[in-house]
Amino acid sequence: MQKIYLYTLLSLVVLVLSGCSIFPKQIKLSKSHDSNITMEKKNFSMVVTASAYTSCRRETDNTPYLAAWNNRLKHSVKSIAVSRDLLKRGLTNKTKVTIDGLPGTYIVLDKMNKRWKKKIDIYMGCNLKKARRWGKRKVTIRWKRKSIEAKDSKKES
Repeated sequence: MQKIYLYTLLSLVVLVLSGCSIFPKQIKLSKSHDSNITMEKKNFSMVVTASAYTSCRRETDNTPYLAAWNNRLKHSVKSIAVSRDLLKRGLTNKTKVTIDGLPGTYIVLDKMNKRWKKKIDIYMGCNLKKARRWGKRKVTIRWKRKSIEAKDSKKES
């Protein structure tokens, strides 16, 4: 019995010293209560509710194209707003995001009211018809998180 224990212990020591990892490449984040967030190295994905929003002068105040981080929204730039709980996940200002089912890369340029959780808003310029056609859907978003972004999200939230 002691020999088996000794051999097992030696095997673990050899694995640790050789730098081999016994952990799988895909890890479920156990810290959070969100079981649908996955991480592969520094690539993250998550299922969120996606709706669309517009900003025209008739719908907002006198600064319809000014976002929460003082970014200027442009019709030509694919951008999204994120709920504030996603800031802690690394979706901070100017993070690039892909949305499954939609072409191209979107940039986080706005943040939403505190009442929303696990939600994004896709910016549709002034095209209200397009925004209404989009409606509300569940989508998977994917992004890369840098270690610098984790520090910034504490400052920005």
